[in-house]
Amino acid sequence: MKISKLNPSHSIALYAIIAALLILVYSIIFVFIARLENQPENADILTSIYWVVTTMTTVGYGDIVLTSNLGRGFSIFVQISGLTILFGMLFPFIIVPWLENTIKVSIPKKADSSLDNHIIICGYNNLVETLIEEFERHDYPYIIIDDDENVIRGLLEKNVPCIYGDIAAEGTFINANINSANFVIVNKSDELNANIILSIRGYKDLNIICLVENISNAKYLRYAGATRVLSPKSILGHFIGNKAVDPFVGTLSEATEIFDRIKILEFPVYPRSFLIGTSLKSSRISERTGVNVVGIWKGGDFILNPDPDDTIQENWVLLVVGTVEQLTKLKQFI
Repeated sequence: MKISKLNPSHSIALYAIIAALLILVYSIIFVFIARLENQPENADILTSIYWVVTTMTTVGYGDIVLTSNLGRGFSIFVQISGLTILFGMLFPFIIVPWLENTIKVSIPKKADSSLDNHIIICGYNNLVETLIEEFERHDYPYIIIDDDENVIRGLLEKNVPCIYGDIAAEGTFINANINSANFVIVNKSDELNANIILSIRGYKDLNIICLVENISNAKYLRYAGATRVLSPKSILGHFIGNKAVDPFVGTLSEATEIFDRIKILEFPVYPRSFLIGTSLKSSRISERTGVNVVGIWKGGDFILNPDPDDTIQENWVLLVVGTVEQLTKLKQFI
């Protein structure tokens, strides 16, 4: 009997029927045994149902007891079958699926109708976390789509706008108000990115920025319809290469554009800098200049998404993201 394959309403109905039939059969047997034990006062249908229910649920008040060997054996059988029905059927096939469905219902699957001129982000990771910090700093409306329930729950705890759904399905993009969106950022595996882009292109023509894992797949994603293809690994590799040639890159001419008007750049912390000994949080670099510190070179080690409580040391190199104006302000600041 595969109750788990039924929908919740059918499972509940089937469980109720099985439980009712067992209670009826056990009640009839109880009446028979009660008469054999010369307990005519307990040999009625209401008393028998009462005894069966309290025994199956292991409540057992002890006010009605079968004393013969047959009665005791029957009592043990009823208790075991009750435990089987309760913990072997009710919880795994009824209670747990019901709780899972209740939790799923609470996960948002549709954006607010007032959301427009926004950015749709398909897939969430550390890079996206950095991007949304920039979007929020510039008051760009956005929404994240992901097909991982745990990711969505984590975003909801952080009050990040998001919806749950199949990223490659047209209906999911409709739920994300794609008709009024500004552009889409696609950030899944290269194969899935191609499917997402094709799905969007078949529905609407708008700018699609694709973050590619393997730069060799860039041309195929452009064929699929991506407006622009970016490789975060290649951008990071570019900086690592520059680091090998020149350990301190501090001019804005070395900045690399990753999005329209948003650039990524390294800033060294020179000896005797007033930043030395302060934490990233207490230095208020982001508040004072508007840039976002996304990484730190500590000697030969690169740390992505550094801890705000990290204490800035001499000869660190800060990897920052911001507009030209913000980067210029940071250069003047430090």
